[in-house]
Amino acid sequence: MTRSFLFLAEGFEEIEAITPIDVLRRAGMDITTVSISESRLVTGAHGVAIEADVTLAEAEIHDIEWLILPGGMPGATNLAACQALCTLLKDHNAAGGKIAAICASPAVVLAPLGILRDVEATCYPSFDPQLIAGGAIYRDRPVVALDNVITANGPSSALEFALAIVANSLGEYVSNDVACGMLLYKQPTDFQF
Repeated sequence: MTRSFLFLAEGFEEIEAITPIDVLRRAGMDITTVSISESRLVTGAHGVAIEADVTLAEAEIHDIEWLILPGGMPGATNLAACQALCTLLKDHNAAGGKIAAICASPAVVLAPLGILRDVEATCYPSFDPQLIAGGAIYRDRPVVALDNVITANGPSSALEFALAIVANSLGEYVSNDVACGMLLYKQPTDFQF
């Protein structure tokens, strides 16, 4: 069975981390939260602490489906400073693996690694110059969902971002069914990515 991993760094944006964790688990996907520090307890940008499932040193990262990066500051900067994570992202991308990033992370983490070169992507609006400098094709949209890369622009897009990941992995019907269960849509066919 494939597994997805969401990485937490001090200063992460809480909504952008918790929403994908919740939505992917509702959909039945296997998602593990990974602290990039030595402690499993990671504090977000607004003082909300989350205990990750494992630290990066403890994690057994294999059979990967998604590598997921919340944004937030200085969370995105801390993710970008983690050499082990950056190597994992580059290797996963080179193998055609799936990566999802939201808010500042597309620009601060993925673009400098070359992962978004010639790829349509979005990010938090004030970070679009960094995204473009990394060779991405900037799109001013809440979520840009491609086959192997999903990016989103910020906290208000966290739910749509998470549902796009589910749609990519399990299909639009499952994604819409999860959304209906959360009272986002009235019918499973009300929304299409």
